Amino acid sequence: MPHHVTDLDAAVDWLLSNTQGPLRIGAPLALGKPHRLLNALYARIEHDPARPLQLYTALSLNPPQAKGDGLEARFMRPFVQRHFGDDFPRLAYADAIARDALPAHIQVEEFYMQSGALLASSQAQRSYTSLNYTHAADAVAQRAPHAIVQKVAYREGDARLSLSCNNDITQDTLDAIAARGLPKPLLIAEIDPQLPWLGGSATVDLDFFDLIISPPAPYPRLFGLPRQPVTDADYAIGLYASTLVRDGGTLQIGIGTLADALSHALVLRHTDNARYRQILQALDPRLAEHPLVREAGGLGPFEVGLYGCSEMLNEGFRKLVQTGVIWRKVHDDLGLMQRLADGTASKGDHGRLAREGEYLHGAFYLGSSEFYDWLRNLPEAECSAIGMRRISEINQLYGGNEALERLQRRDARFFNSCMIASALGAAASDALEDGRVVSGVGGQYNFVAMAHALPDARSILMFRAVRQDAGKLQSNIRWNYGNTTIPRHLRDVFVNEYGIADLRGLTDEDCVIAMAGITDAAFQPELLAQAKTSKKLATAFTAAPQWQQNRADVLRAALAPFRADGSLPDYPLGSDFDAVEQVLLRALGWLKSATSTPLGKLRTVLDALRQPGADSDAIYLQRMDLEHPVGLKQQLDAKLLRLALARTASPFPQGTRI
Repeated sequence: MPHHVTDLDAAVDWLLSNTQGPLRIGAPLALGKPHRLLNALYARIEHDPARPLQLYTALSLNPPQAKGDGLEARFMRPFVQRHFGDDFPRLAYADAIARDALPAHIQVEEFYMQSGALLASSQAQRSYTSLNYTHAADAVAQRAPHAIVQKVAYREGDARLSLSCNNDITQDTLDAIAARGLPKPLLIAEIDPQLPWLGGSATVDLDFFDLIISPPAPYPRLFGLPRQPVTDADYAIGLYASTLVRDGGTLQIGIGTLADALSHALVLRHTDNARYRQILQALDPRLAEHPLVREAGGLGPFEVGLYGCSEMLNEGFRKLVQTGVIWRKVHDDLGLMQRLADGTASKGDHGRLAREGEYLHGAFYLGSSEFYDWLRNLPEAECSAIGMRRISEINQLYGGNEALERLQRRDARFFNSCMIASALGAAASDALEDGRVVSGVGGQYNFVAMAHALPDARSILMFRAVRQDAGKLQSNIRWNYGNTTIPRHLRDVFVNEYGIADLRGLTDEDCVIAMAGITDAAFQPELLAQAKTSKKLATAFTAAPQWQQNRADVLRAALAPFRADGSLPDYPLGSDFDAVEQVLLRALGWLKSATSTPLGKLRTVLDALRQPGADSDAIYLQRMDLEHPVGLKQQLDAKLLRLALARTASPFPQGTRI
């Protein structure tokens, strides 16, 4: 039986006494990371160069920190306190990395980062490891870790522990270590009573671990991702993408507001199909005739339902399960799946599928507090239909049960997001042109490659057509970009707010034309000129007249009635912000955009000085602790906030993200 302690310092003593010399530790990404144990270990080693530490992990999550007393900090500080709690254990090593203050004898290697959080950290950028998610286990095995630490769930009266949120690479790493003939690492579990208990393939025997820690109360909240507002562009992308999903098929989605918009569009398609079709008609009257939409088999509700198979389970999947969109079960019995596929399944086969099958598979999960409550309170029949699997099972076909997975993943649609798309079909999703990493590759390449390996599967990369950079509007469709995550030879489907570009199997010239057709109107001439200069487009080619409708104002007008009647709400999957904060987010988003250039900042300040106050502003000023401003800075901040509230009081202003 494993050693058992209740004290974190005793756990660190045990670990250090059972290892010699430099310490090499593996830890799961995101929620499965035992923050309190890692903090205790870091505190012990931080000032002890005699015990160098190397940590192999990914996605080290810390709540945002409010700095100064500006408007953003005034908004964020009370929200962070309420949402995460005063006792949330910030990862000490992650805070140190963000400041480039990690001691020389401690190194942290990550293959995925909190998006955009570490662009300014030299230590993080230098220690980043570029990997497919499926390669992470072997990369950790190469380092020959002394120990793997992981947060787990315990259920009263159960003889097994649940890996719960992270069944992704722990067991794959152990297999890779054994395959290399290396010593098995120590396995250390920290029990977290807040962690939902999921059964089936997520459970392990107690003696899977060498040390089990049951820390005393209080137990901090799980890290909850604040749900962000969905913009017009996000909704258009989600709506277009939703038309590509075939009933009875397989669904993978990523994270962020594009995934939220897609999830809402699928729910709308299933639960209010008439309204869904009205929105699509307003968005693009020709959409129903698009070849890919026709290929997907129509725009009706989901009579068979979808099977969810995604590396990450998140908020969108909760809603899709609750509304009956995800309902198609699969089974791990190859013979049964083959009989279902060829139409020879018996009544007994169907009964067994209904009893034992699963309709949702994932490798890790991360979401809001509402998402975690949903998992905790699922009835047993529904909980048993969710299977947490190894990443080697979810993200690839090869090396495991390929024949089974091909049968399960019929008509698959893999939806992921990218930052930049090239006119020739390459995509940049993980890093900037100068090489700095924004997040990581994760499983994106895995799913794109799988879409080309499975019959009737498609990879759909979603992205916004434009972005603001230092106050200047820039196109996200470029002729070239200095970083590539997905190469052009794997080009498939791209979707942005202006439509769908199907690039699979096309010539370079046809790719350019398809991508130009979804480029913002302001940037089409330059893109087409570059294509002609590069000999990729006939010199006589001219843009189609309807492409000039690719403008934000046209899109806003098309969706305005559905924003007004609540069909397309700001927070389709629920909000972690109260009603006052939602209004403030819109106002702060407008203010950030309006002051993004020196001229814009000057104009906005002058307007603010002339802006009269309104009685309705009081509740918002109170929330920002500006109802009685002291000094010139606070007085100006209060006037800027009043102006922003006035400017965003018109219908459907766009929110901002924190």
